[in-house]
Amino acid sequence: MTDRSILAQTLTRVARPLALTRAGLVAERAARAFWPLWSVLILTLGLLMLGVQDLVRVEAVWATGAALAVLALGGLVYGARMFRWPSREEALLRLDASLTGRPLQTLRDAQTVGAGDLGSERLWAAHQARMAERAAQARAVEPDLRVSSRDRFGLRFVALTILMVSVLFGSVWRVGSVTGMAPGAGAALAAGPSWEGWIEPPLYTGLPVLYLADLDDVIRVPQGSKATIRLYGEVGALAVEQTVTDTPAEDGAIAQVFPLDRDGQIAITGPGGEAWQVALTPDAVPQVVATGPARASLRGEFQLPFQASDDHGIEMGEAEITLDLSRVDRRYGLTIDPEPREAIRLPLPLPIAGDRTAFSQELIDDLSEHPYANMPVTIVLRATDAAGQTGVSERFETELAARRFFDPLAATLIEQRRDLLWSRDNVRRIVQVMKAVSWQPEGLFRSDTAYLRMRVLLRRMDTVSRYTRLSDTQVEDMAQALWDLALLIEDGDLDDARERMQRAQERLSEAMKNGATNEEIARLMQELRDATQDYMRQLSREAAEDGQMGEELSAEQMENAMRLGQDDLQAMMDRIQELMEQGRMAEAQQALEELQRMMENMRVTQGQGGQQQSPGQQAMEGLSETLRDQQGLSDQAFRDLQEQFNPNANRGESQQNQGRSGNQGQGQQHGQGQQPGQQGQGQQPGQQPGQQPGQQPGGSQSGGGMEGDLANRQQALRDELNRQRGNLPGMSGEAGQAAREALERAERAMRGAEDALRSDDLAEAIDQQAEAMDALRDGIRNMGEAMAEEQRQAGSQQGQAQGNAGGEQNDPLGRNAGTSGEMGSQRDMLQDRDVYRRALELEEELRRRSGEGDRPEVERDYLKRLLERF
Repeated sequence: MTDRSILAQTLTRVARPLALTRAGLVAERAARAFWPLWSVLILTLGLLMLGVQDLVRVEAVWATGAALAVLALGGLVYGARMFRWPSREEALLRLDASLTGRPLQTLRDAQTVGAGDLGSERLWAAHQARMAERAAQARAVEPDLRVSSRDRFGLRFVALTILMVSVLFGSVWRVGSVTGMAPGAGAALAAGPSWEGWIEPPLYTGLPVLYLADLDDVIRVPQGSKATIRLYGEVGALAVEQTVTDTPAEDGAIAQVFPLDRDGQIAITGPGGEAWQVALTPDAVPQVVATGPARASLRGEFQLPFQASDDHGIEMGEAEITLDLSRVDRRYGLTIDPEPREAIRLPLPLPIAGDRTAFSQELIDDLSEHPYANMPVTIVLRATDAAGQTGVSERFETELAARRFFDPLAATLIEQRRDLLWSRDNVRRIVQVMKAVSWQPEGLFRSDTAYLRMRVLLRRMDTVSRYTRLSDTQVEDMAQALWDLALLIEDGDLDDARERMQRAQERLSEAMKNGATNEEIARLMQELRDATQDYMRQLSREAAEDGQMGEELSAEQMENAMRLGQDDLQAMMDRIQELMEQGRMAEAQQALEELQRMMENMRVTQGQGGQQQSPGQQAMEGLSETLRDQQGLSDQAFRDLQEQFNPNANRGESQQNQGRSGNQGQGQQHGQGQQPGQQGQGQQPGQQPGQQPGQQPGGSQSGGGMEGDLANRQQALRDELNRQRGNLPGMSGEAGQAAREALERAERAMRGAEDALRSDDLAEAIDQQAEAMDALRDGIRNMGEAMAEEQRQAGSQQGQAQGNAGGEQNDPLGRNAGTSGEMGSQRDMLQDRDVYRRALELEEELRRRSGEGDRPEVERDYLKRLLERF
């Protein structure tokens, strides 16, 4: 077969891909040549569909049309000049370029070397056959229709955007209205009148515009819709008749717009006219109702669940709370008529996103300080939709749930505050009650501060009420003072974990005696759990720092012992809550007393840590103190950095700023020293009482400013760290070496922080101080591991499981550690409890845990061995 015949057969086989490739070339060149023309045409169509010609004057329409026509003509000329019809050869070259090795071009080549040589000719024939097979696999080449290189400003996208907007919000029927504005429109009018119209529902419904020409005889639209009808042609040939509104139509008006106020008929009379029956769908009034009882949250916030619905969505809502005077217990300070007071108005919470046609929400607000708190009220809910319709719920009678006070003295003060806000005429009675309450204050007030504040407030109320009637401002001030005093008595100083736990126990006991609700008991139980956990963490921290658990216990053993104590306490608190929920208050009170005794054992054990500390424990305690001092310096440097960029950032904190000057405590000024004899955490190592930070013993100031003061304190802290490093006990092993390296890193970081402070680079100083604190933490942890390793080695050499430190050690529950290294003792810990009942409970718990399949096999085997002893 000759080369020509192979080429002809190949071209026949690729005829279809070749034709498609040529068509793609035509489309590609047409798109690049005529993009200005079709952009102008798309822009014109979009403007006509939007009805712009109906909104402007006829002259503007003519001018715009002429400009668009010129642009279209220019685009046509530009396209005609740029367009070149692709030849078959160009299509063949593009198709050949898409193939590997250009097989079509190879088939068109002729053999020039080796002609007449049989071997060369066979090789050439084989090469031609291979190229023919490759050419037969040709596929049409897709055209490149991108014109971004020519339309650099994206004008075609502007035209496409306008067209898309017209498709969504316009109509194709509006294009025909431009014919009546063209020159010679009279001839078009002679052909006959025409019209167009549409109905627009209210925007808040979200419904689309309805075009009258596309609608049936009966139209159902929402109430508040609006109809627009345009008439074209000879004036008077067409007319609009309607019974949906009382608004009269304008005679001879081209466009008529009228609202749809009622059901009726809309008709266009004349040639080509139509008629429609309009039925309005009424807009439903919103519905809102309270769905559950009002209650107080754990923080004393008023909570009221409600449901609301509307056919098109609710825009706003309000809750009106008024005092139900008929249900008020008119005794004591409530016997006189109350002063007039406006109702409480709270906005209803609405969904921020999503559907507002039907939803459930919860009204939450803190009304504990309002005069109506915990008093009978009537609640009315209102919901308003976009149409301005308001739905009102039925009156809901409840108590304005708010925070309750369980301390008797705090509850008394809150009651007097309520009487004062009820009527200021009660002030003399309130003075008498407060005098009687504070007559013998011994054992009644927890702190002298609360007693003194109450006496000052009492004298003020007594003096003012004797000579004049209280003003509104005085009533508000005294009510706020009573509230703050009640909070102080109820909550006390929450910074002390033990005090907080004891206060929570007392409040829970008082709540059980007064018959508190389940919600209040749950809140108090949660408060007791949190306070107990804080107290256990404090015990664990103090035990780790002071070595209270005994030198023979490692850090892991101390943690396990604390976890055991917390599990026992949590089990007891769960039992107390279960008894209270079952109404067995007497047993719950007894269990609470047992819990108090257990916590008292912990308190006693906490005070038995006065034995001699080892050198390692003293070193760890000193490093812990250094870490706290470094934290205080870092806090002060951070606040000084804030004040550099925002001088008002710490306004109001200069006189009573907690931890401001190196964690010195509350009530000190910026950079203020401590009082003589007062040991603060921010005091420098070796600093004398009353000596200012950064001041030498001789009284000279070593630093020139706050940064200099911080630098001197940082230097003193670094010197103290070097002294502690020199007094470290001998520690062997990897942990001891790691502890020394960590303290060296801490010393280098402190030196860097000192240099940065002297250079007034607070940001760098803070970074270096953070690195120093991390290194100190690593050093303390590694030192503890090294000491525990040495104790284990010492115990193994002496043949004991755990060494005896020479003093009797107790665990957190007050039990003796024993004399043979065994935790616990044989002393009866259940002297005041039912021993057999406790044994049964333990057996049931062990059986329950041993039956849980998700527990490890080793643990379940251990539990089974314990059960064998019962």
